[in-house]
Amino acid sequence: MELDEVYRQIGKKLRQYRLEAGMTQEELAEKIDANSKFVGHVERFERCISLKKLAQISNVLSVPLKNFFDF
Repeated sequence: MELDEVYRQIGKKLRQYRLEAGMTQEELAEKIDANSKFVGHVERFERCISLKKLAQISNVLSVPLKNFFDF
């Protein structure tokens, strides 16, 4: 799998888990101390996410980090 596709799939998973948690993009961004547009950019694959930020999101959403790579 190409690296671009990995980031694209992570973005899809992020959106899925965020919606399941009932959070807006802005609410999640605030909880991880990121720009209000950051989450949307990652979900739409306009920006690549660092493992550190993904781990923060994982904690906020109570989703194991490995689940973001299950595709």
